[in-house]
Amino acid sequence: MTIYDFVVKNNKGEDVSLSEYKDQVLVIVNTASKCGFTPQYKELQNLYEQYKSKGLTILAFPCNQFMKQEPGSNEEILSFCELNYGVSFPVFAKIDVNGENADPLFKYLSEKAPGLMGLKAIKWNFTKFIIDKNGNVVERVAPQTNPMDMKDKIEELLNA
Repeated sequence: MTIYDFVVKNNKGEDVSLSEYKDQVLVIVNTASKCGFTPQYKELQNLYEQYKSKGLTILAFPCNQFMKQEPGSNEEILSFCELNYGVSFPVFAKIDVNGENADPLFKYLSEKAPGLMGLKAIKWNFTKFIIDKNGNVVERVAPQTNPMDMKDKIEELLNA
């Protein structure tokens, strides 16, 4: 099983198969608009602009599970991202990343790349997962890590 086996909802509620992203390096991140890490949208967009022509895609999944820091509708979230950070990478429908209603994709990501001390739960907004061109989960990156600090790993995977 790889991430290509999952179907997610875009911000209009339509099904999107992650198989559409085959042969690309992906950064999958749970996001929030009212979080201290929200400015990471800017760095994520910078990474996307720098590497999209080489095969990088960022996939953002808004989540309201951490102190209700993503209260908006899917439309409001997308508008916020575009207007405030110039986001042009895909922003999907709001999901849960932990608990019994957790999106299957994030259950899978958490299993494949546990956090510190083997913890599987997502600990906060802007937890990032790096996926190779074959759909394999390579690494979990902590919320506080600046997305630009992932450049070396992204370049390595793009050149593999």
